[in-house]
Amino acid sequence: MSIKKAFIASDKIAWESVGQGVQRKILGYDDQLMMAHVQFEKGAIGTVHHHIHRQVTFVESGVFEVTINGEKRKLKKGDSFFVEPDAPHGVMALEAGSLIDVFAPVREDFL
Repeated sequence: MSIKKAFIASDKIAWESVGQGVQRKILGYDDQLMMAHVQFEKGAIGTVHHHIHRQVTFVESGVFEVTINGEKRKLKKGDSFFVEPDAPHGVMALEAGSLIDVFAPVREDFL
């Protein structure tokens, strides 16, 4: 797999609906790394799930209840969280907001 693009203009990428009140854009990737922008309406849920990828997420805006391995924390703009491979995790938007997700390796299931 090669790099999709060296320069990415977010306004040229369409949002993809991925659940009720949740949409995302893939902002760049190669076979080792991927970044995605995910927007949530208030009350929207990223259901608890797990995957083989490492994930680090930056809270760009809003307030989220984040669950990792059964532990819950309230995170706000500027906070972040790290998810180890196969750790159960999910989020609930306590107010409308957006997250920047980075995965290693690439989430081929997103492409």
